[in-house]
Amino acid sequence: MIQPYRVLIVDDHRHAREAMRCIVAEDPMFEVVAEGCSGPEAVRLTEQWMPDLILMDIQMKEMDGLETTKRIKDKFPYVKIVIVTVSDDALHLFDAFKKGASGYLIKNLNPSSWLDYLRGVVLDELPLSRDFAYLILRELTQQQGAPHSEAPITAREKEILSWVATGSSNREIADRLFISEHTVKNHLKNILHKLHLNNRVQLARYAIENRIIPK
Repeated sequence: MIQPYRVLIVDDHRHAREAMRCIVAEDPMFEVVAEGCSGPEAVRLTEQWMPDLILMDIQMKEMDGLETTKRIKDKFPYVKIVIVTVSDDALHLFDAFKKGASGYLIKNLNPSSWLDYLRGVVLDELPLSRDFAYLILRELTQQQGAPHSEAPITAREKEILSWVATGSSNREIADRLFISEHTVKNHLKNILHKLHLNNRVQLARYAIENRIIPK
């Protein structure tokens, strides 16, 4: 039997934690192992329980979700963190990705959408939205002296990486390159390992910084 993914829920409102716990409990793929109500408590609980996934409220008084995410990722880079917020402000959410978040959820989304999204996060199958791909490109083109370096990856991996930067899903990449979706997933695992990156947002940023774009 496959062990469920261990989940830590962090929110300074009890009702919000209860709601998230009820949603996650609907899928046997996940198991809520702990709940916290502040940033410092989230750091402590992460060390204690070593969760696979953290649902992190972005607005907390003592230490907000962004700073908490950064501190946890600095100490425990393996863990996947999904920011939970009432706002869909792109710049705010982009900052969460820069801190190391693997995804985000809007609190008023249909609960069934949450589970599909969380499965995509833990299985590394979540495509970068095209809005965020555009946002990354826009921010980087406004910066001076963006680094340009040759990637230690193969030509095929560069090709796949270039399509990740456009927001293409694994299925779309597979169809474009006439390969299986499973092959795309394995290529992405290799690329993440080679470049010491954690998620598709970081891959997209790397591709754009190094001018790896579809031909």
